[in-house]
Amino acid sequence: MNHKELDVWKKSMDLVELIYKFSSSFPENEKFGLTSQIRRAAVSVPSNIAEGAGRKGDKEFVQFLHIALGSLSEIETQYLIAVRLNYTEKNNNIEVLINDVKRLILGFRNYLRKT
Repeated sequence: MNHKELDVWKKSMDLVELIYKFSSSFPENEKFGLTSQIRRAAVSVPSNIAEGAGRKGDKEFVQFLHIALGSLSEIETQYLIAVRLNYTEKNNNIEVLINDVKRLILGFRNYLRKT
């Protein structure tokens, strides 16, 4: 299975791009803190989808999708922290994309479990 053909991977790549742009406005003193963390979590989502796709079977793929879901929850939490600390204002595009990616991961996971 080619991960680059999966909608869930494509959307998660869009999220990485958005998170990088979003976090570039964080204070300089957060460069090695929240900025680094939210970016690592964002990169982790499509990376785990890609790694799961490269594994032998669907059972392993589902495990990597669970890891991607965990990273997505990290992004959501770190985004909310940034908003609460007034590093930035709420960003509807990020909130929508997080929910879209979560929905796609869960749907794909359910599909793989049935096959």
